[in-house]
Amino acid sequence: MKLPPPVYLTKDLPGTGGVIKRHLEDFRVEEIPAYKAEGVGTHCYLKIEKRGFSTMAAADILAKALGRKNMDIGYAGLKDKQAITTQWFSVEHLETARAKALELPTGMKVVDITRHKNKIKRGHLAGNRFVIKIRNAEWERAGASLDEPAKRAEAILNALEKTGVPNFFGPQRFGMRRDNHLLGLALLAGDAKGFADRFLGDPDESVDHGGVLAARRSYANGNFEAALHQWPGHLRDERAALSAMVKSKGNAKRAMFAVKLELKKLLVSALQSYLFNKVLERRLPQMTHVLPGDYCWKHENGAAFLVPGDPDAAAKEQPRADAHEISPTGPLYGFRMSQAESVAGILEQEVLKESGLTLESFGGAMGAPGGRRPLRLFPTGMSLATGEDKHGPFIELAFTLPSGSYATVLLGEVMKEDVTID
Repeated sequence: MKLPPPVYLTKDLPGTGGVIKRHLEDFRVEEIPAYKAEGVGTHCYLKIEKRGFSTMAAADILAKALGRKNMDIGYAGLKDKQAITTQWFSVEHLETARAKALELPTGMKVVDITRHKNKIKRGHLAGNRFVIKIRNAEWERAGASLDEPAKRAEAILNALEKTGVPNFFGPQRFGMRRDNHLLGLALLAGDAKGFADRFLGDPDESVDHGGVLAARRSYANGNFEAALHQWPGHLRDERAALSAMVKSKGNAKRAMFAVKLELKKLLVSALQSYLFNKVLERRLPQMTHVLPGDYCWKHENGAAFLVPGDPDAAAKEQPRADAHEISPTGPLYGFRMSQAESVAGILEQEVLKESGLTLESFGGAMGAPGGRRPLRLFPTGMSLATGEDKHGPFIELAFTLPSGSYATVLLGEVMKEDVTID
């Protein structure tokens, strides 16, 4: 089963409808670093504004411009291509003068340069500031008023400010085909054929196109050699798996083994995200309530603590949850995960059991130790505005989210749409 339709905490409040990312200017993101650069050090930090470039594409351009390897370019997180994004990159032993003289393609520009003692690594990120325009064809009719959709958005934001926003993993976490979690499940279950059939076959005209669609169809028909010829060259893991299938005359285990460990870990991580979402979906009506046996998250420092498994202990912690100081957490299932107990623990055990896995399943070569994630988040700096530009009328939302959270989840609550690109 692929991803189910989204569920909303504010389901009783009507949404605005609409689409995002119709134009690059409609989606702006600025990275908030985890620490301030000191201004001195062997690593040159470049703050780059990108229009229509993904993070990895920008890193590749930087590497080529400087005669470096891709691994020499540091960055904290991945940003969308279909957006205007600003983020920091780092390069060791790069002189500031040369950084200022960099010639970058149209759509990329350096807006600040500083230095620091260490390389920027994945996760060196406090959060992201978003400014997003929602558009709707109905609003573009002459004389259409934005009063009603703006009131709807305001009511939803007011409600979420009190409760917090469900900290779901967004749909992009599960890949373009929205099935990365199923590939992760097949890996942990040792289902080599199921993995290969989904990874290389299962054609879907709604998401697969060109050579990929043709290759998936050929694989589904048992013609592995044709699929190998049709599969685009840049998709190396798929080609490696197909090559293994051809050489072994259809041995799915060989195909699964040929996939890089890094990708396998990513797929298992998607499974962890999916199962967390399942727990949060069940907890949604009580997302703000501390249950006996909960592991709770301290928002001021990210520490977690176990609430004893009796109602009095949970009731004692509830005022802190009401004050947004703490929140219940959900599981990122893994072999070293801190386990909830009592009522909260039973719910988490039920979701894991339904998957057919155990905590020990997350060990082995793909080793996923697991962890805890708060069930809700609290955006800061939220604002709402309406306006009109050369593309027509819009509602503009601005907010800051902590690292690891998804703007599309908040937008889904406001729009009551499976957030899409128009």
